[in-house]
Amino acid sequence: MKASFSDIIKGETPVLVDFFADWCGPCKTLAPILKDVKGDLGDAIKVVKIDVDKNQTLASQFQVRGVPTMILFKDGKQVWRQSGVVPKNDILQVIKSH
Repeated sequence: MKASFSDIIKGETPVLVDFFADWCGPCKTLAPILKDVKGDLGDAIKVVKIDVDKNQTLASQFQVRGVPTMILFKDGKQVWRQSGVVPKNDILQVIKSH
């Protein structure tokens, strides 16, 4: 059984959701940064990628107007949101503060 999005973000582990599109240049820039963040933090964070073209309902639900947009969820609640490419250290700081 596939977990629903709401089940994924409700866990105790913080979840960083990356709303992206295949055609988006900045999204391609952000992808290796998020891979490094996951590598640094390991099991302390979940990183979930959501293709806005394939998941328009979900993107609309979270009012994603541009890509890339990252949203950090903790205990099912949105605790941080940022559009555009963000440096790795800034992302790490935000996650560690939550």
